[in-house]
Amino acid sequence: MRLLRLWPDESHFDFMRFRRFTFPLSALLSLATVALFLTIGLNFGIDFKGGTLVELQAKSGTADVASIRHTAAGFGFGEPEVQELGNQGTVLVRLPLQPGEQGQTAVMNKAHAAFDKDYDFRRTETVGPRVSGELVQSGTLGVVLSVVAVLLYLWFRFERELALGAIVGTLHDIVLTVGVFIITRIEFNMTSIAAILTIVGYSLNETVVVFDRTRELMRRYKTIPTVDLLNLSINSTMSRTVMTSISSSLSLLALVLFGGEAIKGFAVVMLCGVLICTYSAIFISTPVLIYLGLMLSGARAAAERSSVPQPAE
Repeated sequence: MRLLRLWPDESHFDFMRFRRFTFPLSALLSLATVALFLTIGLNFGIDFKGGTLVELQAKSGTADVASIRHTAAGFGFGEPEVQELGNQGTVLVRLPLQPGEQGQTAVMNKAHAAFDKDYDFRRTETVGPRVSGELVQSGTLGVVLSVVAVLLYLWFRFERELALGAIVGTLHDIVLTVGVFIITRIEFNMTSIAAILTIVGYSLNETVVVFDRTRELMRRYKTIPTVDLLNLSINSTMSRTVMTSISSSLSLLALVLFGGEAIKGFAVVMLCGVLICTYSAIFISTPVLIYLGLMLSGARAAAERSSVPQPAE
């Protein structure tokens, strides 16, 4: 029985020719992300900027989101964020951080006075400025340390040129993922940190698979041109790349469509991250090896040395 193949076994598609288009495109998107980050910034959630979060459940089973938003805006505590979770009458109301303990108490008093008649209070969370600041520091430190650990692993895992290419691809994926948060205005909270770290792991997995094949082919074909070598590496792993990307995307698409509002933001970012990582492994990490000088004797000599058995002591 013939197994399903999503990519031809003997494909000779020239992926490297697209580098003159994908490199400027990725550079433009990365610069735009940095500019938007410095001007617009991320849509930080209550975890990072503090405030009061109230989860309401409509007693009638149907919530009037517009009425809730209008009522909450009339409290005089700033612009509220109102989000409906699914279609069962559940609503999240986020109110900005108020100064002092009395300010937060006043928020809850007004909320109960306005919504007790028609809604049940299922959950109430209040995050003060000190706690939110600590979460920002902890989250940032966690991401930075994780990324540094991944970059160190890549540096010791591959030869110099391959390691640099993998590092470029990983940083590229992180930057564009942050751009997704900025453009879509999806709330950036502690769950978002988990999404970024997951995408870093996925990016690492995609890159390592292609580069392992590249290193194997470097040992086998010592005179093949660099462009042909890299095209062969991608074509020989493309079936696995397509299978992994499609299966992951379908799972995440199901979460986006049927998972409910509580995890929709996380699933959307993860779905975009999978697409970004797949694009990066094919059109960024691998082609950049051409400009990093894969043909220099250093990388090939290292690959040859690692394939030669060492004499016994």
